[in-house]
Amino acid sequence: MEGCKAGNRQMQELLYKQTASKMMAVCMRYAKDRMEAEDVLQIGYIKIFQKVKEYRGEGSFEGWIRKIMVNTAIESYRKNLRMLNVVPIEDAYEQPSQGFDFSSLGMQDLMKLIQKLADGYRMVFNLYAIEGYAHKEIAEILGISEGASKSQLSRARAILQKEILKMESFGYATYTG
Repeated sequence: MEGCKAGNRQMQELLYKQTASKMMAVCMRYAKDRMEAEDVLQIGYIKIFQKVKEYRGEGSFEGWIRKIMVNTAIESYRKNLRMLNVVPIEDAYEQPSQGFDFSSLGMQDLMKLIQKLADGYRMVFNLYAIEGYAHKEIAEILGISEGASKSQLSRARAILQKEILKMESFGYATYTG
């Protein structure tokens, strides 16, 4: 970290090599495809190297890097001016509210399912279920209402559950999309 703060290219490369695979997984959750995720990753590391002097040692350094990657993915999403697939709030409550177990699903299978979600559903699902943001925070980040955040999460869960059940009924060991 100190080498990166000093602008040492070798230390920046070492940091990249040590963290890039984990951060790529973060980017893949938010991107619609690998190419978009790679773009977010590169932009994220540029920001990290530009802002590393601002890191105050509060929390883990990897957590700080992850937050930059998530924020970069959100910025990319906004910049691309994608329309959110908003589900009316009434429809959200018609969806089954029962939970489902992701533990039987491999990480790569889950990633493929999440990437298949419509952009708005994917963003809300990741921010809420994986990053731990509240609906109010998601609404502010994405510029939508809290109700829209809740409805999109509900719809994303319903879609994921349907896809998981479909996979289980066909007995696929791994998901082929």
